[in-house]
Parts: sequence; C-alpha cells; structure tokens
Amino acid sequence: MWVSIGLIVAVLFVALFLKYVFGTSGPNPFDIDTREPPKPVQLDKKERNKVLKQGFLASRVPQDLDAIVIGSGIGGLSIAVLLAKVGKKVLVLEQHDRAGGCCHTFSEKGFEFDIGIHYIGNLEENGMFCCIVDQLTNGQLQWEPLENPYDRVVLGPPENRRVYPIYSGENRFTQELKKCFPGEEKAIDEFMRLVKKCGHNVWMVVLLKLLPSPVAKFLAYTGLANRLSYFFSYGSRSLAEVVNSLTENKDLRAVLCYIFGTYGNPPKEASFSMHSLLLCHYLPGAWYPKGGASQIAYNMIPIIEKAGGAVLVRASVNRILLNAANEAIGVSVMKGQEEVHVHAPIVISNAGIFNTYQQLLPKEVQMKAAIQKQLSMLKHGEAGLSIFLGLNGTKDELGLKADNYWLFCENNLDELLNGYVTGEREESVKSLPLLFVASPSAKDPTWEQRMPGKSTMTVVSFAPYSWFEEWKDEKVKNRGVDYKELKATIINSVLEVVTQNFPKIKDRIEYMDAGTPITNQHYLAASKGEIYGADHGTSRFTAEVCATIRPQTPIKNLFLTGMYLVSCGFAGAIAGAMVCGSAILNRNLYMDVSVLRKKLKHANSKKVQ
Repeated sequence: MWVSIGLIVAVLFVALFLKYVFGTSGPNPFDIDTREPPKPVQLDKKERNKVLKQGFLASRVPQDLDAIVIGSGIGGLSIAVLLAKVGKKVLVLEQHDRAGGCCHTFSEKGFEFDIGIHYIGNLEENGMFCCIVDQLTNGQLQWEPLENPYDRVVLGPPENRRVYPIYSGENRFTQELKKCFPGEEKAIDEFMRLVKKCGHNVWMVVLLKLLPSPVAKFLAYTGLANRLSYFFSYGSRSLAEVVNSLTENKDLRAVLCYIFGTYGNPPKEASFSMHSLLLCHYLPGAWYPKGGASQIAYNMIPIIEKAGGAVLVRASVNRILLNAANEAIGVSVMKGQEEVHVHAPIVISNAGIFNTYQQLLPKEVQMKAAIQKQLSMLKHGEAGLSIFLGLNGTKDELGLKADNYWLFCENNLDELLNGYVTGEREESVKSLPLLFVASPSAKDPTWEQRMPGKSTMTVVSFAPYSWFEEWKDEKVKNRGVDYKELKATIINSVLEVVTQNFPKIKDRIEYMDAGTPITNQHYLAASKGEIYGADHGTSRFTAEVCATIRPQTPIKNLFLTGMYLVSCGFAGAIAGAMVCGSAILNRNLYMDVSVLRKKLKHANSKKVQ
C-alpha cells in the first residue's frame, strides 16, 4: 500500500513539475524576435527627457488599464514591457522626477553621473541574459565592453600597495590569479569549482518561485532542495568560511572575496552562493551601456507606450487600494494635497517588500500572519554612500580607463568593516575601508561627443543609515550645517585615497558632492538608504526563504517584482521581473526565452552557411 501511495505522490509531483517548468498556458512575450536594427544612440538630453520625464496628470492615465506598476526601476520597467509585449496596457508610476530608478542619471554643473549602473556582466552574444535584455529593449540598447582586466583589487596603504588585476574569461581569470599567487593553484582551482557549482545551480531558486507554494515548501522544508542544488547547500555558508578553508594567504582571501561590494555584505556574513552568482555573472566579461545608463529606460518606455500604456513621473503612490475583500484594485497617487485614485485588476510593486507591506498597506492588513512571516525573513540591506566628481580633462589626459578599482585599506576585510561600522561616526568617516572607483565617462564611447573635454568619476562605499537618520526629514539640499560638514569630511577622506591612485585628477576637480543613505531614501525611495535591496547574507539564501518570498503576495491581485525576489543589481531585478511575469502570465518565461534563443542561433547558423 505504501509503495502505491509513494508512486502516486511521485507521479503527482512529476506532473506538477512538468506543468510549471514546461507549462505554456498563457500568452508568450517571447513568441517572436522583436529586435529591430539599432537606431543611432539618442545623445540629445532634451529628446531623452521627453520620454523619461513625463509628469503625472490624471488626464495622462490611460483608460481600461490591465496593470499598474509601482516604481520605474529596471524590475518595474521589465515587468511592464513583458506585459506590454502580450498586449497588456500598463501604467508605471515613479515618485522621482525621472524614470529609471537606479538606472537613471543626473546632471550637475555640466557633468552627467550614473547612479547604479557601473558595469553589467553576462552580455556575451547569443547568451541567455543577452537575449532577454535584447527582447526587453527591442534590440535598441547597445553595450560597450570594458577593459580586460575589468576590475583591479588594490590592497594596503600607498607605501605597501598591492594591485591584483581581475580578468574575464574562466581560464584567464584563474590563470592570472595563479600568476599573482604562485603555490596557491590548488586553492584557486577548488574555489572556482565551488563557484561554478553554486552559480550555475541558481535555476533552483527560480523553480521554487514557479512551483505551487505547497510543492515549493515541501521541497524546501524536507531538505530536497538542498540535495538537488548546490546553490542551497552552500547558500547558508558564509563566504569567509568557505574561502578561509581553502587558503591561509590573506591577500588571496581578500581578492577572492572582493566583489562582495556589489551586494554589500562583508565576507563573514555574505552567502557563498550569492557571491558565486556574481562571479559567474562577470566571468564572460563586463559591459556598459552606450550613451549612459539613462538609455536603458529610454529604450524600454516606448514599448510600454506602444501597447497603450504610460510611464509617468512625480507620481508618488501613497497607498494600494483594496476592496472589501482586501483584494488589490488600484493605487492612490498624491497630486499636491489631493489623492488621485487609479484602478486596475492587477497591481505590481517594484517598491521593495518593506515599502510595499509597511508603507502602502493598511495597518490591519500588514499584520496578516503571512505578511509578517515574509517580513521576518528579510533584513534591510547595507546603506549606500556615493561621491561624484566632475573633472576638467579627457580620459587620456587624466589617465582614466574603462575599468574599476576596488580600494581596500588592507586585506583583513571583516575586521576593517566591523571597526568602521561600530566606531564613532566622526572618526569612521575619516577612513573608509572600502572604495569602489570608476569613471562612467571613460566607459561610454559617446561621452566625448556629448561632453568634450570633461570627465567624471564615481566612488561608492557604505555607511550605516543611523549615522544620517537625524537629518532625514530636513529639506533636500538644505539639511543644515552639521550635515554639510559631515559630507565634507567624507568627501575629503575619499579624495585623499582616490588622488593617491589617480594623481592626474588632483588639480582638475571642478565639481564634487556626496550622496548619503538619506539621499538614496529621498530619490530612490530606499526605506533605509539601501542600494541593493534586502540584505544578501546567509539567512536569505535558504530554500525556505526562496520558497516563501514569491511574486504572489498574501493580497490577491498584488504582485512583487524586482530585486527583492531573486537577487540585487540589474540582472537580479530582471530575474525578479521574469519570475513575476511567469506568475501573472501562467507560463515559464525562462523556457520561452530558451526556445527563442535556440531559434535565433539556428537562424544565425543558416546565415553563416
């Protein structure tokens, strides 16, 4: 009897697996190749702003909407495009004065700065991710490869500085590391073996979000997911634990861990699987959008509009509208002191899980057990700190290249970061332990045409939100003398380190300013100033969390999209949109992309013949 029951359960499980992995019941946004011959990159800022800065008016809201998306970051725009491609009329609402979220740019004193797009991986021709991005932009978004090495890890003070280049290409990556660390070949090979096993098994994360919740939770809580995927078996192991078990060389440990800065957790807290995912993302290379980060939203919005939708800015959503049965039926937008109600059968939030549940829903709904359980599983991520430098001179004159520098005070990363965040604010900001330094202008081949004779640099680090919280309610750009003095201290300490590494910029700085966690809170609606969404530590990358945090919410007709669903960054937010689109359209969009990609490869091979 028990054998019969076991067989029945196995058959049911296989049937469900096949249905949700290979199921194709809804419309397919990847049914045809929508790429068009690329048009010239739009370099005129006024023309771009006509698309990116369409202000909210009730008269601009399309009638008979199919969906409303809160937030125009890449996760929000991507789900809107996916729905638009199957004929859905979607309204995207953005609280800032321009669309794009972390993909937007801003200009000051004649300089243009990016916010969050510093470099993107996995864009090799005919690759899966490249295919998705091409379809989301109809082939109009063009990319420029970075230098190789694309990253340089710099350890130690000026008198004892060690520079380690990071190369793309799986073989080149390991070969160059072995040149830098003779005698550590075994440790490097084992590290790469584990990285590939974890990074290439991320499919299980997606599967848990596609399967019905009871099946996903069964896989998670029985431990089967851990057995089926290295991603979960290593997800709860820290980066430091794994790396320290492989080598005693402290410089090598730091180099193997350096890219934690792209998600924010120090090595002792970071998930090894998350780290592996990022390394695999960049192994094929690194790219930057031609024309700057604003080209991303600029090339996606027309697709939404063509289907009858719109992307409107200065549209602050203050609450999600619910009916008597607590089902989402629309949103309320603040226009001055008045509320404008906009209705749609589906509401999708790209505002992040904390903003969505804690700010946009009534208190009594927030207290639902299912919502509280999800909130208890996630923590706020690290708050971001950015310094923007406008320079007089070309990239050649200033010695700037299309690469990135990761500057660390020394190789004891966990100790440095712990001392920094637990120290006194006034002392800690005088010596930031980690700086990511890049030149957006050197990466963009259109820059010289747009802004001849000028260059920019962006520096990114972290700082506790609590250090700046006292000024969060002050007027933007006028937060008081103490706040300005704190920013000045940060800028000066950063400049001292940056000019040591880039001496040619020292006397060429025309503009400098800093964005703090409360800057992120204001412009990006980041609830605690975080730039990578929810915390990416070991507790997040368990099968239980991945099975519970899904696009479907406990509120009927309310969905989540973006980087809170899978992982952070450009690729992570698009993955969140793909999972959200799969849930809404009732089909596996990753399988659809895979089918389209095979068709395109076959067509290309015929052309070559």
